[in-house]
Amino acid sequence: MAEEINTPEQQDPKDQYKKPPFPKQEQEVPGSDAELTPKADHGEETYKGSGKLSGRKAIITGGDSGIGRAVAIAFAREGADVLISYLNEEEDAKETAKWIEQAGQKAVLVPGDISDESHCKKIVQRAVEEFGQIDVLVNNAAFQMARKSLQEIPSEEFDRTFKTNIYAMFYLCKAAEPHMKPGSTIINTTSVNAYKPSPLLLAYAATKGAIQNFTANLAQIVAEKGIRVNCVAPGPIWTPLIPATIPPEEIESFGKDVPLKRPGQPAELAAAYVLLASQDSSYMTGSTIQVTGGTPTI
Repeated sequence: MAEEINTPEQQDPKDQYKKPPFPKQEQEVPGSDAELTPKADHGEETYKGSGKLSGRKAIITGGDSGIGRAVAIAFAREGADVLISYLNEEEDAKETAKWIEQAGQKAVLVPGDISDESHCKKIVQRAVEEFGQIDVLVNNAAFQMARKSLQEIPSEEFDRTFKTNIYAMFYLCKAAEPHMKPGSTIINTTSVNAYKPSPLLLAYAATKGAIQNFTANLAQIVAEKGIRVNCVAPGPIWTPLIPATIPPEEIESFGKDVPLKRPGQPAELAAAYVLLASQDSSYMTGSTIQVTGGTPTI
């Protein structure tokens, strides 16, 4: 059941969450939310729904932790049933499912590698079997790895980055489109790196630029069917992917260089995804919402 809306009190955004320095830490890829220090806020105690997605059925890739978990919690509290696609982080996925079910909604968990087209087809088919329809597809899962030089980037890692971040988006959109009715939406997670690429993230930044173009193009292709396609572009966000893919010495100052002087929390992106999934954004397609802590994207 969707919860009653409750507007939080006005706060200084610079001080709303913890600022650097953060403790040095490392994790194995893709990272676990349970091992993240300090813990990330996914809106578990703060997000209040108002029925904006009542009756909708959603797929969220990378929904076990980070931004995906925050979006899953928000969608459920807005009245949507949610299928969570994730690689292998079983405990994180179960934690997300718990929050979806506490909101009174159905949670479906599907582990596996989205870089495999056959698995993407299985995700969509499972959603159709469980829900009978697909109203929202959130392509959020991503892989990155920080490298200090071109020569340090293994070819297989470059390939994995593109297969996970952009090929999977194509596979999932293609599989889901026949099951999406007018009013359905696709939301892709791009990045501030599409506008201001980090030299440490050559492959990742390139895929995020591709996502921007893919979104703008697909929005034109499916508009006649009444399907909308949009992006959210996060800045530095505190998720398990950070200690799993960035050198420990970079963790201490993570997010310090943006105008708000701190990384964002996953909870701070949830409302953007809810907007794009709901009828409130009915005249938005091919658009990008930037949530960057003030880093310019123009």
